[in-house]
Amino acid sequence: MEKIELTVLGLSASPAGNNAYALILKESDGNRRLPIIIGAFEAQAIALEMEGVEPPRPMTHDLFRNFIKNEDNNLVEVYINDLSDGTFFAKMIFEENNFELDARPSDAVAMAVRFSCPIFVSANLLDETGILPQEDDEKGEIFEGQSTQYSGTQTNTYENKVDRLQSQLDKAISSEDYEKAASLRDEIKKLLESQ
Repeated sequence: MEKIELTVLGLSASPAGNNAYALILKESDGNRRLPIIIGAFEAQAIALEMEGVEPPRPMTHDLFRNFIKNEDNNLVEVYINDLSDGTFFAKMIFEENNFELDARPSDAVAMAVRFSCPIFVSANLLDETGILPQEDDEKGEIFEGQSTQYSGTQTNTYENKVDRLQSQLDKAISSEDYEKAASLRDEIKKLLESQ
């Protein structure tokens, strides 16, 4: 299965509230973004490590890193490999015996930044859920979900609904409301698949 390498582009507070954040991963050799909604604790763990802040006492991810290193092992890869019912799944792959451990993507990325190891995503998963920035002469850079093309044989009502949803998606991405963008992207995809 083809894998695509990602880098951590940043974290953004989610307007949905409930201490949720959007972790934005970017394709290393491309422009697609993969937004994943994560919790505040995991967002803090990622941000502190990326900013080089050392807490006075080790956080949970630091303890896990120390344990792994103490066992003469090393995290060599994080692989975001599945999406089911709106939830992403990941694997952490260790050097010793190519051992794999299932993990939430948020925890896996928090560990990846501690080990400076690559983060990968399944090519199919990125094709399905990635958000691609595209140039728009009038607006500057906008984002479009994959699968937003539609055939000219559909009714005007259908086309208007797709256009309206696409416009809402563009606005959600420009305002960094990635949770809403992911929901709109899924709604557009369902609408397109129903035709």
